[in-house]
Amino acid sequence: GSKVVLDLHDPMPELMMTIFRTPEDNRSVRMMKSLEKWSIARADLAVTVNVACKRIFSSRSCPAEKIAVVMNAPDGQIFPCREPKLRSVSTQDGDGRFVIMYHGSIVERNGLDVALDALARVRKAIPGAELRIFGSQTAFLDHVMEKARSMGLQDAVQYMGPRSLEGLVTEIDACDLGIIPNHRNAFTDINTPTRVFEYLAMGKPVIAPSTQGILDYFSKDSLVFFEPGNAAELAQQIEFAFSHPREVLEIVRRGQEIFSEHTWDREKETLVSRVSSLFN
Repeated sequence: GSKVVLDLHDPMPELMMTIFRTPEDNRSVRMMKSLEKWSIARADLAVTVNVACKRIFSSRSCPAEKIAVVMNAPDGQIFPCREPKLRSVSTQDGDGRFVIMYHGSIVERNGLDVALDALARVRKAIPGAELRIFGSQTAFLDHVMEKARSMGLQDAVQYMGPRSLEGLVTEIDACDLGIIPNHRNAFTDINTPTRVFEYLAMGKPVIAPSTQGILDYFSKDSLVFFEPGNAAELAQQIEFAFSHPREVLEIVRRGQEIFSEHTWDREKETLVSRVSSLFN
């Protein structure tokens, strides 16, 4: 008689396709889809992280009404919403630096190699541009840092190590721009990175890929977008963020309006309400 709530944080078939570069008709992927369907059928409620994932699960496993969306929103006690401030083009950081920040898992699908190519393109227009990387060390990080050296960017790329959530608040506050330089793949197409909300909460501009998991929530005037995997377009948007601070400020404000609809307090209400309804 127990009620079963299934937490579907990641769509495992898409994640497997991305990590192992397997086609959709691969036997292991098909097995994952079968396990997903079997699990959802035996749950009273399935919880997932965005509407893109809800569409996928409902299309192959169950009615949409069985799935609740509870987004991965940052903790408001750690990431309090701050008013965005106008950055002066002539006085970045007081010493000519324009700090671009990446934080999160350092894996190929998240596109740090794309960020390096974009950084190399913007250095002529923004000589003080530098990329700060935060996250746990991985084999892919070694590849990224070696690539930075081969491109002559060793002085413009800094690996800063992992940070606690509280530490990230300090680092985001010290940056000029956040980037989410994803490649396009089965997983990133439907992902809505929590990092988007973390930058917006701190009043900072963020460049994000124009993928469905993000476009479901943000319009072209509420976030700065680039075509995923396209280093040239990412570079153009970095230059735009640098040279158009007033326009970017308004974009951040519109992005914060959307974020305000998905704070953890609101998402928590959805979770509590849907779980409580199982007992009525």
